[in-house]
Amino acid sequence: MAYVKTRKNDASVTAYLKSIEDKRRRADAKKVAAMMRKATGATPRMWGSSIVGYGSYHYRYESGREGEWMLTGFCARKQSLVLYIMSGFRAFTALMKRLGEHKTGKSCLYIKSLDDVDTKILQTIIDRSVKLMRKRYETE
Repeated sequence: MAYVKTRKNDASVTAYLKSIEDKRRRADAKKVAAMMRKATGATPRMWGSSIVGYGSYHYRYESGREGEWMLTGFCARKQSLVLYIMSGFRAFTALMKRLGEHKTGKSCLYIKSLDDVDTKILQTIIDRSVKLMRKRYETE
């Protein structure tokens, strides 16, 4: 079975946030951290060396592969903040149109700055994604 190297660990979230060199990106990361904590009620944990995750869920594919992943989380990269919206974006089409400047991947939301988006809409997306994940999976 394949080994998943991005796993929950005991590294310091505070140290990670302090290590973000760009002041604006660090401030945005702290705001996103608060938004995710509000949505999940969970204590943040590091996943790998650069992802801050909140809560977790257990998944199992038809192939038999299974594992644990975060309900939501984020990573502060040089180019943008990456928010992990694990439910995907299909249920949020109208909200995504009103969010502001962003890009998406399958479950990744890329934002250059929180100044570029409506943070109330962002909070709603995070909240609803967490609720959807809790309906779909056994969660912590």
